[in-house]
Amino acid sequence: MRWDRNYSSSEVEDRRGDAPIAGGGGVPLWGILRLFSLFGWKGTAVGLVLAGALVVGSRIMGGGGGETRVGHAPISQSAQEDELAHFVGFVFDDVQTSWRAQMPGYRDAHLVLFRRATRSGCGTATMAVGPFYCPVDRKVYIDLSFYDELRRKLGAPGDFAQAYVIAHEVGHHVQNQLGLLRDQMNHSIEIELQADCLAGAWAKDAERRGELETGDLDEALNAATQIGDDTLQRREQGYVQPETWTHGSSAQRRGSFQRGYDGGPSACGVSLQPAR
Repeated sequence: MRWDRNYSSSEVEDRRGDAPIAGGGGVPLWGILRLFSLFGWKGTAVGLVLAGALVVGSRIMGGGGGETRVGHAPISQSAQEDELAHFVGFVFDDVQTSWRAQMPGYRDAHLVLFRRATRSGCGTATMAVGPFYCPVDRKVYIDLSFYDELRRKLGAPGDFAQAYVIAHEVGHHVQNQLGLLRDQMNHSIEIELQADCLAGAWAKDAERRGELETGDLDEALNAATQIGDDTLQRREQGYVQPETWTHGSSAQRRGSFQRGYDGGPSACGVSLQPAR
């Protein structure tokens, strides 16, 4: 993807240098978040609140030895990570620029970069839950270490695979402004696939503006395939449980992204008029 390596976004809140907000203390955060994430972003929000409460409770009972103060800490950052932070900020702004041009009254979201854990409007955000959009504070949260997992563990390398993740989360912000997240608990898969479709619509607009390079589209489609629920379940547990899916199968996610790329926002079943 073509991008400005000197770009700095005013929409990014960089908390990577903040001290941890709480200690682990043996609290089963990963299991809690995995369980509640089965119910989409609302379930994730509940899980985040519960996980945060358990961490606080653990410290009150003397179980955690971590620091609760949020302050700047001398955490080293590699040049590679700093470049990735600039890239993510560029993509985030580019996606929003695209939607701002198409959607009357579009209100910007903000992006929060963090390490390990941070506070969000939906509760305590941790690296275990992966990138997510919080509709309460209208912010996207991401621990950049997720991209290492995307590349190494999930088999989805490439800068446009990374861009697809950001565009998907901003897609949720678009849905939020259109009032489409209100009944999401019962329609998790449909909401997630629509966000994939909106990411594809942005990709087409980015291509129109000369930002895509050879192979970029394939990187995004491969990422959509690798993070399909069926593919993840086969990798993690050796079998597939469709009744527990939250984001859709690999074929569905890939197809949704392609549909948005081919047909634009209208192909995603949205009318770009904000909810009143």
